[in-house]
Amino acid sequence: MTDRLRGKVAVVTGAARGVGRACAVAFAAEGADVVLVDVAADVPGVPYPLGTESQLEHTADLCREHGGEVVAAVADVRDLAALRRLADTALDRFGVVDAVVNNAGIAAPSGKPAHEITEDEWLLMLDVDLSGAWRVTTAFTPAMVDRRSGSVVNIASTAGLVGYRHFAGYVAAKHGLVGLTKATALDLAPLRVRVNAVCPGNIRDDPAVEGRMLSEIARSLDVPVAEHEAAFLANQPMNALVEPTDVAAAAVWLASDEARHVTGAVLTVDAGYTVR
Repeated sequence: MTDRLRGKVAVVTGAARGVGRACAVAFAAEGADVVLVDVAADVPGVPYPLGTESQLEHTADLCREHGGEVVAAVADVRDLAALRRLADTALDRFGVVDAVVNNAGIAAPSGKPAHEITEDEWLLMLDVDLSGAWRVTTAFTPAMVDRRSGSVVNIASTAGLVGYRHFAGYVAAKHGLVGLTKATALDLAPLRVRVNAVCPGNIRDDPAVEGRMLSEIARSLDVPVAEHEAAFLANQPMNALVEPTDVAAAAVWLASDEARHVTGAVLTVDAGYTVR
């Protein structure tokens, strides 16, 4: 690693496992102190288990191995008041927040045509995947604005760029997140706070980060879990699934000073999926 984030403080949501864990460890490995956030509990309406407190603490332990300071906090991105309290806690502890990675999200309830989605399912998806990112940004960027320095990285999806059958709620939320990225980038550009999005493609469920998103997407589509990687590979121009570390590397770069003049960008990490 190159210590590209030495002296910086980064907040990562959805950090208990998967891409969130990969981002947290990558930021710590590059020298950042990290604030790790996760709901760390199941959410009614989400038909699969979410990350746990023990998984969040494991992520924290992996980050501590790199020598930086780590704060692990349980918070729900649907609770703006809790996020504002967490922002105060982070500022009390570190004095600054330099980067925020909006990674918290859900892939289901999905797997049905748009006209069969219930209102509760629709609202839950948007509340977590779109409004959650807005709330985190709202809670943490005022301190960045005050310092005239900071970076927000939104983990969107290729679903923010193209449509997917039977995933209308997810697609709408991720398209909204791409739009939020661009609009917020314009709002904050004069204040020297950058906002960018990463749009991953199909991400392999790496056991090292306890990922399970791709298998849950497969389940929603009635694809046998034992065959899901081969099914998703069939549509990958590079004949490879994206690794969680690929997404983390993009987030690190966008948060670093190497990307100091990059804002409003939408960076695909999808093995060529969206250029077909």
